[in-house]
Amino acid sequence: MNEQTAKSLVAKGVCKAYGKKQVLHNLDLTLEPGRIYGLIGRNGAGKTTLLGILTAQNTLDAGTVAYGGAPVWENPAALADICFSRELSPNLLMGQNTLKVRDYLRAARVYYPHWDEEYAKRLIAEFGLETKTKIYKLSKGMLSMVTIVLALASRAPLTILDEPVAGLDVVARERFYQLLLEDQMATGRSFVVSTHIIEEAAAVFEEVVLLDEGHIIEKCPTDELVSQFCCVCGHEQAVSALCAALGADPLEAQALGRQKAVTLRVSAERAGQAAAEQGLDLDISALNLQKVFVALCGHEHAMPAQKGA
Repeated sequence: MNEQTAKSLVAKGVCKAYGKKQVLHNLDLTLEPGRIYGLIGRNGAGKTTLLGILTAQNTLDAGTVAYGGAPVWENPAALADICFSRELSPNLLMGQNTLKVRDYLRAARVYYPHWDEEYAKRLIAEFGLETKTKIYKLSKGMLSMVTIVLALASRAPLTILDEPVAGLDVVARERFYQLLLEDQMATGRSFVVSTHIIEEAAAVFEEVVLLDEGHIIEKCPTDELVSQFCCVCGHEQAVSALCAALGADPLEAQALGRQKAVTLRVSAERAGQAAAEQGLDLDISALNLQKVFVALCGHEHAMPAQKGA
């Protein structure tokens, strides 16, 4: 790993409000070099606001953000190593952006000092991007491809992608994650990927940052986090007996007649051992990352928040 990639981004005590609404609450976050992070959270949790602050595209009300020990705000040297590639909306661009794809990427080539033009050309060819097409005329899928080309070809040591696969079909999404892994292994860059398509990306994330209502409630290696949870199904009395034996309160519970299914913050192995010791006939299974996310952030009976952060 070279000197450029061996820098951490450190946020401390970050707060942000829009009017009377507090969006981020005293957040601390360290993004270490050479890792792929997944940032997940419900709509309105503050993900895009946080990413904008980390990359000096948004102001903060309190706290600090530093890259390699230097503040990112109004610091060209620090920002030269950071790329924030955001989801492009065709509605927002309609009639407002007459740039062609080639002009958009030419501007990126000037803005990002680590830009790899040959890599950009290979990606353009692979994705079948028509570089003479105006940005606002692109389909949602093509817009996603433009943001991916920009992010990967920037070769920025810290590259952040906000909803990069939103417009892509399953084949293109799989190819994107393959390219991401290949590039990270070849360069040692750090990536942060914010996405709502959790389970497809879970295998790529070395570490997950879980944001809920403006708070970071988990920051953990993905496998380690997932291994802490299980689902227990069976007769309600047996399920309740196991919960009591483990001293664990269900994070989620569903009942169908006398059958019950609960999510516990207990490993499947530990729950299985306890069930065997108690002589309980139960179906115990591990959870995937998406189900862990729902268990931690589902907020049972709550209505989904409106997208605005």
